[in-house]
Amino acid sequence: MSGLLIAGGRVVDPESGHDGIADVAVADGKIVAIGSGLGSADRVIDARGLIVAPGFIDLHAHGQSIPADRMQAFDGVTTTLDLEAGVLPVASWYRRQAEQGRILNYGAATNWAFARIGAMIGINEESSLEAFGRAMRDPRWMDNISSPSEQQNILERIAAGLDEGGIGIGILNAYAPGAGVQELTALCQLAAERGVPTFTHIAYMANTDPKSAAEAYIRLIGYAGATGAHMHICHFNSSSKTDVERCARLIKQAQAQGLPITVEAYPYGTGSTVIAAAFFSDPEFERRNDTRYEQIQLVTSGRRIQDREDLLSAQSEDPSQLVLWHVLDTENNARHRDMLDLSVLYPGGAIASDAMPWSMPDGSTYTGDAWPLPDEATSHPRSSGTFTRFLRHWVRERQAVSLQEGIAKCTLIPAEILAASTPAMRDKGRLKAGADADVVVFDLDTLTDRAEFSAMNRPAEGVRHLIVSGAPVIANGIMDVAARPGQPVRRPFGAAA
Repeated sequence: MSGLLIAGGRVVDPESGHDGIADVAVADGKIVAIGSGLGSADRVIDARGLIVAPGFIDLHAHGQSIPADRMQAFDGVTTTLDLEAGVLPVASWYRRQAEQGRILNYGAATNWAFARIGAMIGINEESSLEAFGRAMRDPRWMDNISSPSEQQNILERIAAGLDEGGIGIGILNAYAPGAGVQELTALCQLAAERGVPTFTHIAYMANTDPKSAAEAYIRLIGYAGATGAHMHICHFNSSSKTDVERCARLIKQAQAQGLPITVEAYPYGTGSTVIAAAFFSDPEFERRNDTRYEQIQLVTSGRRIQDREDLLSAQSEDPSQLVLWHVLDTENNARHRDMLDLSVLYPGGAIASDAMPWSMPDGSTYTGDAWPLPDEATSHPRSSGTFTRFLRHWVRERQAVSLQEGIAKCTLIPAEILAASTPAMRDKGRLKAGADADVVVFDLDTLTDRAEFSAMNRPAEGVRHLIVSGAPVIANGIMDVAARPGQPVRRPFGAAA
């Protein structure tokens, strides 16, 4: 037999429920057989004593670059998608990824925020973190309800992105909270007509009414019920903050009624975003969010924001600079740990990282080829260790979920969230003949995240081998820095699901 043989590992497939010793044969980018006595191969990986699982699928990764891919590879990720924000224009983004080559499989939704920016303030830059920050200097697209002509323009831009293969619609509602219900309803109607999901950062996240997280979830539930659109909730933990119990009850009841709502969460109590995010600017930010300005920390310098005046100054100086928002104190507060548990272990929920781009001290995004990453590169620990952290803490150490269920939350569940709308995802997230050969081989006993807020760019440990589209990216714990096997994940051009 030609190709690759992963021999003697504990093969765990969440779709079939298989959990046992077997060989996995790979050829031409596909899994061709699973079993015993599969013959010889050009290359054999000795997986004895190791777990063999589908490669992890990240629905929420903003890095989308070679350095980001490399860090996520050691976290067991084989497919990395930017769905909460997305990109615009879509076709040119996919073209650039193909031209430069990617390590992991990649894809993106269509970016509603940049459709608003173009339609309402006439800035038509390609989507990027830096362009996002520049657009925040003109708050009309964030604060204003769109006029009928602007709304039509927004919808046309989104439709064009879907025609170009965008996986769905990324709705950064919290960054444009002024958008009206009529516009959001029309957006969801478009998603339902095209048969694609929406990926929403809910509009509000405060603990108290008005404009509370509960209100935002009620709106999202209403959009699902009124339009039939699949509403996917991004980072359920950081969207709900300390009101997660109430929000979880709302979503559970909506799902029980058959509404098309799915969720994801990451295993950290600290969020990350840009300093100019609209929710920071609320004059009553501290009271309404049960937080303090000191819980906001600049990523590149590590400095904590002192007060509202300091916040406004930082926003004016560099609106696109990244910050950490230390919301849940899971180290010292048992109730906060319970809140994170509720988000991460939500039944049927996916694990997703919200991995951020890597930044240099001057605030620029690092896209270079150095490996390991430069010592001064910063991001968020979730950009390095989300999936390994989840499997270490909740599966191995606490046994809060079984290995089978834990792997499903990292593989099959995210694949199934997209399967109805994106045919390319139907062969990912499972180990069976005919599936894509995206495979992670790891040592469960040593699997761990290593990144900390004081050292964010430490790669995770325990992933011994990583196969992407049939090609080894990590072998015996060492990365092939020349490997570029990543393939695009996108919907067919101009097609409905």
